Amino acid sequence: MDEKPKSAMEAFEKLEKVGEGTYGKVYRAREKATGKIVALKKTRLHEDEEGVPPTTLREVSLLRMLSRDPHVVRLIDVKQGQNKEGRTVLYLVFEYMDTDLKKYIRSFRQTGDHIPPKIVKSLMYQLCKGVAFCHGHGVLHRDLKPHNLLMDRKTMMLKIADLGLARAFTVPIKKYTHEILTLWYRAPEVLLGATHYSPAVDMWSVACIFAELVTNQALFPGDSELQQLLHIFRLLGTPNEEVWPGVSRLVNWHEYPQWSPKPLSSAVPGLDEDGLHLLSEMLQYEPSKRISAKKAMEHPYFDDLDKSLL
Repeated sequence: MDEKPKSAMEAFEKLEKVGEGTYGKVYRAREKATGKIVALKKTRLHEDEEGVPPTTLREVSLLRMLSRDPHVVRLIDVKQGQNKEGRTVLYLVFEYMDTDLKKYIRSFRQTGDHIPPKIVKSLMYQLCKGVAFCHGHGVLHRDLKPHNLLMDRKTMMLKIADLGLARAFTVPIKKYTHEILTLWYRAPEVLLGATHYSPAVDMWSVACIFAELVTNQALFPGDSELQQLLHIFRLLGTPNEEVWPGVSRLVNWHEYPQWSPKPLSSAVPGLDEDGLHLLSEMLQYEPSKRISAKKAMEHPYFDDLDKSLL
């Protein structure tokens, strides 16, 4: 007879708390049996749940399936436990990555250096590849930001994390509340109250991350939904029915100050022509015109990259 599977707390030794996610705490931990370092994500279930709700199980199996991709953080295991009050807790066991893109960018900002263009290109390609994989399986991330992109400093591998908020957008597309996205990386259709999202929302975030890798500064650092829109309009021009049919019918549409578009190079100095072209394809106002992750991977910007290793 096999022993009963160990509970998360018997199988792992917590080393330190490394973060607080939307759904609970994240620890760096050591698996006692193997000595392997992992990230333990503790998620509490709703107060009234008996056992694990089917939605959670669906989400976990989705995460498992997506984490076959080398650019999605690998979900190694799921363990069930009880907290002090006797409520069910799930421990998601992920591979541990030593840093994230937010910290990586910050380290360059502190020294006043820029991330070498070759590295920017490699990270961007990996990001597009991971996003293309998720979208190919009907999953939107909806909260892509540097903090959610984990990295291994030794290999410079990038992996998408925090797909916890991902929902399959297999038809029919459900209406989403748009409270959960970080403002700086939030697509204009979301800010303007669109209720039907498409994979294009993630591509807008990818564009904002791209610009930030080049300049070490957020492209649109708004501190409210209105400020966020105005940042976007000041650079890209105030949208209208001509460039974005249907925009004035979106819930949060008002009469905004009229700006004309500026060249992207004014906001992202140091990016070459191919890079600026790709960035502009990702920053199209009309979601259906925004380049897809799969198409982005074929863009000339990536032509001189050795893709075999990525």
